[in-house]
Amino acid sequence: MTPRISPQVLLIALGFIMASTFSVWNVLLNNFVVEKAAFTGKEIGILQSLREVPGFLAFTAIYLLLFIREQRFALLFLAVMCAGVAVTGWFPSVYGLYLTTMVMSVGFHYFETVNQSLTLQWVSKGESAAFLGRVLAWKGAASILAYGAVWLMMEVMNVSYNTVYMLFGFGGLVAVLLLWAATPLFPQHHAQNKSLVLRKRYWLYYALTFMSGARRQIFIVFAGFMMVEKFGYSVGDISLLFIINYLFNMVFAAKIGAWIGKVGERRALTVEYIGLIVVFIGYGLADNATLAGVLYVVDHLFFALAIAIKTYFQKIADPKDIASTAGVSFTINHIAAVVIPALLGMLWLVSPGSVFFIGAGFAACSLLLSRLVPLVPQPGYEVELRSASASANS
Repeated sequence: MTPRISPQVLLIALGFIMASTFSVWNVLLNNFVVEKAAFTGKEIGILQSLREVPGFLAFTAIYLLLFIREQRFALLFLAVMCAGVAVTGWFPSVYGLYLTTMVMSVGFHYFETVNQSLTLQWVSKGESAAFLGRVLAWKGAASILAYGAVWLMMEVMNVSYNTVYMLFGFGGLVAVLLLWAATPLFPQHHAQNKSLVLRKRYWLYYALTFMSGARRQIFIVFAGFMMVEKFGYSVGDISLLFIINYLFNMVFAAKIGAWIGKVGERRALTVEYIGLIVVFIGYGLADNATLAGVLYVVDHLFFALAIAIKTYFQKIADPKDIASTAGVSFTINHIAAVVIPALLGMLWLVSPGSVFFIGAGFAACSLLLSRLVPLVPQPGYEVELRSASASANS
């Protein structure tokens, strides 16, 4: 019997559901916590640190895969994420938001861990960068629809936060259940290691992943919070800003993925990190809402270039290590993410600009690491030390 849905279509569908549901949680968060729970930088920092704890524990996914297939695992935890979003509006208090955020985050991070693994297993090395760009474009479309709906409901129809959370959360849950029923189990061509794998030859991938997690928190936690707290952006303003972000994703993400496939991971990462240094310094110096909004859009566009870290790993990895290393990499990505939001939340109370200058420092460290990526990475040739020496001497 011919499968009704191909693996690639399933990956796109999962990404679409995740993006539309998570986007609603994300776009409402800063306004919801300020208006309904009187959050300051301290509370938002703690909430975001708690949100990253399941990401830090993502390596435990490999043990759950002893009992459930990766494909079913992804669907199950995407459903958990949707349920967490659905109930967020029922608990408009500090501790209630901490609890619902943890439920949402467990689903999100476990889903993303296995989704990344399935993508690298089901899509060939030659096609992965372009395919990941296509997925980002579809996610952009999902986010635009979600943000547009939020703007319409909150700004025009005056719908409550709780109604919006429930509509998208339960809608996503129903979509996941329909996918579960309609999709056959696809074969995995390489039996995956069901134990933790840490290999010395993957050290550069681990380092890039760690630094990516560190500086990404500056954007996720504090850039959006700055828009609301410092510049007074409303829910409608934030929704429109996010719509612009994801319009750019729709238009450029697939092209960026194809470009990475042509120029290689080292050049793509170099462009990303130089751009992020400029953006973070701009955040720290920004004194008007328009400039901050422009920087936010540019910042978001650079994240599409992070595809290069995934394709770099795919090129150097033993295919049997992909599932295990996906969990390990999510944990590494979230080591800094668990600590940074809470610590920088305290710094935010004293000097918001300093938070972004620290972000520029993270991006600079990532830039140095990116210069170690070979022009043509492959097993046995994971690091190019001569490139770093040449850069230092020039």
